[in-house]
Amino acid sequence: MPVLQAHHIHHQFENGDVLFQQLSCSMTKRRVGLVGRNGVGKSVFASILSGELIPSSGTVTLPTSFGVYRQQPSQLLAGELTIAQFLAKDDVLQGLKQIELGDCSAHWFDLIGDEWDLPARLSAQLSAMGLPPTPDFPCAQLSGGQLAKLQLWQLLDSDVELLILDEPSNHLDRYGKHWLIESMQAFKGAILLISHDRELLREMQEVWELSKLGLQVFGGNYDIYAEQKDIELQSVGRQLASIEKQKKQLVEQAQRNREKAEQRAAQGNKLRKEGSQPSILLDAKKDKASARASNRNKNEQLRQAHLLETQQALSARKEQIKSQKLYLADNQSRARKVVSIVQGRLAFGSAQPITQQIFSADKVHLIGQNGAGKSTFLKTLLGEERLQTGALQLNTPLYYLDQHFGAVRPELSMLDNLTQHCDGIAESDARTLLAGVGFRRDNVFRLGGMLSGGEKMKLAMLIVSHQSMQPLLLLDEPDNHLDLDSKIMLAQALKDYRSGFILVSHDEEFAQQSGVTRCINL
Repeated sequence: MPVLQAHHIHHQFENGDVLFQQLSCSMTKRRVGLVGRNGVGKSVFASILSGELIPSSGTVTLPTSFGVYRQQPSQLLAGELTIAQFLAKDDVLQGLKQIELGDCSAHWFDLIGDEWDLPARLSAQLSAMGLPPTPDFPCAQLSGGQLAKLQLWQLLDSDVELLILDEPSNHLDRYGKHWLIESMQAFKGAILLISHDRELLREMQEVWELSKLGLQVFGGNYDIYAEQKDIELQSVGRQLASIEKQKKQLVEQAQRNREKAEQRAAQGNKLRKEGSQPSILLDAKKDKASARASNRNKNEQLRQAHLLETQQALSARKEQIKSQKLYLADNQSRARKVVSIVQGRLAFGSAQPITQQIFSADKVHLIGQNGAGKSTFLKTLLGEERLQTGALQLNTPLYYLDQHFGAVRPELSMLDNLTQHCDGIAESDARTLLAGVGFRRDNVFRLGGMLSGGEKMKLAMLIVSHQSMQPLLLLDEPDNHLDLDSKIMLAQALKDYRSGFILVSHDEEFAQQSGVTRCINL
């Protein structure tokens, strides 16, 4: 019995744009991953599956009990709930306090039940998860990673039949991610995971891919899905090559048929002039030849139309599955010391003094638990924070990119963003560079605020790569909101980047694919 079903889901925006149509799925596996490029509508589809959003048409069948995790922390940041209240443990804690004060009403004993050790047990669990051990701590004062852990803990500790988790690892450090994987493994219900995190997707039994062409199901986890995609890409390439060959053969055959028809027509005209055969016989032959030519032309046109239709369908599929590439400027510079920190204590985070030297070609992976001071480290290099003690020396221009690629100004077009951020670049050169990453013709006039995460990433990396002085990149979780294709593309671009960078990322596989050469652990 499927735990979740959807039939012929169609979603249309108020302005008439269709996001997707005729989507159907049946969740028979206990662990399913939903993937797809940014902008195809994964979160909207998940909202429809969870019943939060009504589709334009179609039906969804849900289990009796289910829970949903959203990327955004919702009302908790603005509310006044404590950790205990959010976990629905405040009544038991209040009962224990009342009994300690001497109130022995039967109501409190009934409320507490067998949970006499709740305060110690809850504090120990909170500490183990890196959360404040005080149950009455306000949720609004938790960090993004702590808030994510708290919400996920509540869901994964429940006994619902289905969990729909939308990007649950986005704000988790690597320790938090390992806890999440273990908790998902222990959860007895079914899980639908919307994620670009390959480590989490490897825990799945089936992968659903949402694209502009619909919903496709791949058996197995992420590695099997990636292998199947590669096989499909090779198959599509062979089919496209075969179609090109058939089109060429069709043109050549049509040319041969025309030449033969012209030869027969010339022969008939010669016989007509010579008068060696009756005109009525020659006319009959001419009519028969014309009919054959007409049928042949119709068949050729039908064959051409069929080949063209097949080619367009295969090309559309290839566009969805092929790996994208981002080519950056090749500016090799001689390695030199660009950052020096001696016994530096950060304003926030780790209390241990830091002594580090970073060279211009170093590709550094900056790691540490949530709250260890990774972002503070980057802000200190930028001059936004000061060291409490110690010395810092900089000998390089810096370029900061956050997970939202805020360097891309939302009010400017792509073309203006590139020309205004890169001194001395001509408009014609800027257009050529944008075309190289897929933005051609009028696309260059799209505003920065209208771009997807992957599109902003490509534009931002293009800007970075064409600075007059090759900067040291400061990358604060740049992969956090990227789809799988964009994440792989960014990793390759960073690996090819000829200068150095300091990367904050909880995705170890992404960091390794980015070509990191050393690690700094806070």
